[in-house]
Amino acid sequence: MIRGIQSIKSNSDSRRLLENFFSLSVLQGINYALPLITLPYLVRVLGPEKFGLISFAQAFMQYFSIFTDYGFNLSATREISIQRENKEKVSEIFSSVMIIKFILLILSWVIITIIILSFEKFRRDWLIYYLAFGMVIGQAMFPVWFFLGMEKMKYITFLNVIARLIFTVSIFVFIRKTSDYIYVPLLNSLGFLTSGFLAIWIILRNFNVKIYIPQLGVLIKYLEDSTQFFLSRVSVSMYTSTNTFVLGLFTNNKVVGYYSIAEKLYRALQQLYYPLVNTLYPYVAHKKNIHIYRRIFKFSILTNIIFVFILLVISNHIIEIIFGVGLETSAKVLRILLLSALVVVPSILLGYPFLAALGFTNYANLSVILGSILHLLGLGILSVLGAINIYNVAFMVIITETFVLTFRLYGIIKHRLWRIS
Repeated sequence: MIRGIQSIKSNSDSRRLLENFFSLSVLQGINYALPLITLPYLVRVLGPEKFGLISFAQAFMQYFSIFTDYGFNLSATREISIQRENKEKVSEIFSSVMIIKFILLILSWVIITIIILSFEKFRRDWLIYYLAFGMVIGQAMFPVWFFLGMEKMKYITFLNVIARLIFTVSIFVFIRKTSDYIYVPLLNSLGFLTSGFLAIWIILRNFNVKIYIPQLGVLIKYLEDSTQFFLSRVSVSMYTSTNTFVLGLFTNNKVVGYYSIAEKLYRALQQLYYPLVNTLYPYVAHKKNIHIYRRIFKFSILTNIIFVFILLVISNHIIEIIFGVGLETSAKVLRILLLSALVVVPSILLGYPFLAALGFTNYANLSVILGSILHLLGLGILSVLGAINIYNVAFMVIITETFVLTFRLYGIIKHRLWRIS
């Protein structure tokens, strides 16, 4: 009888995993399909230079998105997952996180204003940056951590699809010539803001969550608990968004455009695995089922190796078919970044859905913190040598990601985590 009950529970867990994975996979598929429609159109209509400016502004806004998130997509996901049956505690977590995010949004607006007023490069295109800031507001409003913790990924799928569709349809309606580039960040922001408002409405309506102002001590506690995750996310941005940002500072918008084209395809490959990561993280944290995790990990790594080598062979054709001719530089950068994908995918899967979920958050976080320091040192050396260019920056990604994977493997081997049954 006990075995029967365990079997029922196992089947229930598997069904929930599959349902959540399916929801996030549908979302990821749409996130793939829609950019494949809009990005080539934007590159062709705006040209590499204006496309590079938009990419630079988005990279700049990523710093503030990470700041306003403050690691809550990881820490709050875990807390909601643990406390999901306690309605009062869930309301406390939700209220605390949203209030902290609101305060961080105000600070972000002040910082952006100071930067725009202080530097000519930003002051020259000030409207682009203010319009792009709507994306930061929308992402701060969208409590993806709540839905992940509740393991209700269907809401994430539904709301993100709405945001993507608004942006996609609007691009073809309003972007017709190069001078329309100013509307791209506005349309992008409108999509994020819409999904953010709808997400809060759904939570208040369907999950019986009450918003109130907790005591200051409670707010400080949640802020402190998430600080290590925040430092980790900041560190990740040092070798993701920083590449585009540094190229924008040391080169020109056209170079940024070439790099952004390749990087978006590289990031798209990584994003294939995010539904898996977001599904496994709350599940492993809650159930500690390492057996299922190991099987999924091995299959994912094999699939990634095959996929990367296929893409290496056809990279020139991919760039030409999707974005057009005359982008050989982007194709070369893509091949460099694809080599990085061989190490970054296992690194992602071994990070938060494994190390952090098992309570070894320090290895998951410290790996990217040290990796970001290595990356910044590398970029600093390149700048001193006058060697900041599109290819050297891409090679730095390989070096950094290899270090992060090595550090995480060290933690797993040291604590014999792979042997847990």
